[in-house]
Amino acid sequence: MQRYEYKVIPAPRRGEKSRGVKTIEDRFALTLTVVMNDLGRDGWDYVRADTLPVDERAGFTGGTKTSFQNVLVFRRLIEAEASAVRPLLALEEIAAVPRLGPAEVPVGPAPALGPANGPAPAAPGLAAE
Repeated sequence: MQRYEYKVIPAPRRGEKSRGVKTIEDRFALTLTVVMNDLGRDGWDYVRADTLPVDERAGFTGGTKTSFQNVLVFRRLIEAEASAVRPLLALEEIAAVPRLGPAEVPVGPAPALGPANGPAPAAPGLAAE
């Protein structure tokens, strides 16, 4: 059974400026692309985005207010589990399998073969002898 570890990060709130990227939507998409590619290089797979409630203290009175935070969820296979998964044939087993090489052809004329069940039919377009 595969086991995963998860990483949850706050979703970006605004797109970063970049040369050639004009609209707000394009800036935001570029920012998400950079975040996802950075985590992807470390083996993290994007799972989903969630909006979750968070209770915060409001002011000095100790009251609370609820706000909502957008987060991105990533996961990756736990390394101990990944190394335990072996392919069907390990390298040692592949090396032990005998390899077929070129066939050894005896030198000399080919042996004469007779008909299996009588004379062979004549090939079309050839005169029978």
